[in-house]
Amino acid sequence: MRRALRLAERGRGRVAPNPAVGAVVVRGGRIAGEGWHKALGSAHAECMALTAAGAKSRGATLYVTLEPCAHWGRTPPCTDKIVAAGIRRCVVAVKDPHPIVNGRGLRTLRAARVRVEVGVLADEAREALGGYWLAHTRARPRVTLKLAASLDGRIAPAGGFAARGAARWLTGAPARARAHRLRAASDAVVIGAGTARTDDPRLTARGVRGAHQPVRVLCDTRLRLPRTLRLLRSPLARGTIVACGARASRGIERELTARGVAVWRLPASSDGISLPALARRLAREGLHEVLVEGGARLATSWLAAGLVDRIALFTAPRLLGATALEWCGPLRRPLAGHVVEQGRAGEDAWCLVEMER
Repeated sequence: MRRALRLAERGRGRVAPNPAVGAVVVRGGRIAGEGWHKALGSAHAECMALTAAGAKSRGATLYVTLEPCAHWGRTPPCTDKIVAAGIRRCVVAVKDPHPIVNGRGLRTLRAARVRVEVGVLADEAREALGGYWLAHTRARPRVTLKLAASLDGRIAPAGGFAARGAARWLTGAPARARAHRLRAASDAVVIGAGTARTDDPRLTARGVRGAHQPVRVLCDTRLRLPRTLRLLRSPLARGTIVACGARASRGIERELTARGVAVWRLPASSDGISLPALARRLAREGLHEVLVEGGARLATSWLAAGLVDRIALFTAPRLLGATALEWCGPLRRPLAGHVVEQGRAGEDAWCLVEMER
């Protein structure tokens, strides 16, 4: 099952709204075939593994990280392939929480006299499924907040890097390359109006071979940002979503739509777009893994809303001082988490923190 979980990661960022799944066929204590879901619409992990195993599938055991499907979608039911291949035993990490599956695949296999076991490395599998699991159990995506900060927790000098004549980047090239891999593994990248206006970013995953390009989401409550921003012009306009409030200009909405930008009108207040409403819409649209790359205001808002599941923090060995901008503003209560990964990226340090619930 650990091998199946590693295989599943190969599909990360390429299969949304489907989950990343891995599968291994074992016969006589040896791996006979293995597979993973490579791309949306391609063969599921189980079918890929069974095809690789061929005749060795008969009487073998199939290990799979998520319950096999028993319905027609973009591909035929995996349970049909499993039964036809002659699999004797199917070991499943977790039951699929999607309402169209949710035990149906397990029942189908058992009815065909396949021995089914569920729960092997279940916690690890749920963590790996991440946003897919949350989308179908809590109707929201998994949110990772990405930050680059100095040793004293600052994200920019007073007035910004340009105003101080400093280099544009706080962290070095290895840390930025790792951040681009985070983008490539995400379904959507979210920024606020302040970051869009100051940085005019592209929000694309660059320098990652075969990278999937995430959807770009811009929060602009009143639709007041300049339409000259790169996200709002060709070729980036298609693949960009602007979340705004009900009172935003209809004329500007029509202009953006004509360019290929999708406009989502969501509940909003004087503090900005309702983040719970945005999270629900992202999950509904099949965008299950979300990377938030905004500045201090957006970071604090997502944290205060209780919607941040992980923090990816890159720390540069620099001090910016008390006049520099802090990355986190006031919170109603302290928040806690635990470090699950850490290391170095060139001269910078990085860590991945899981937030406690």
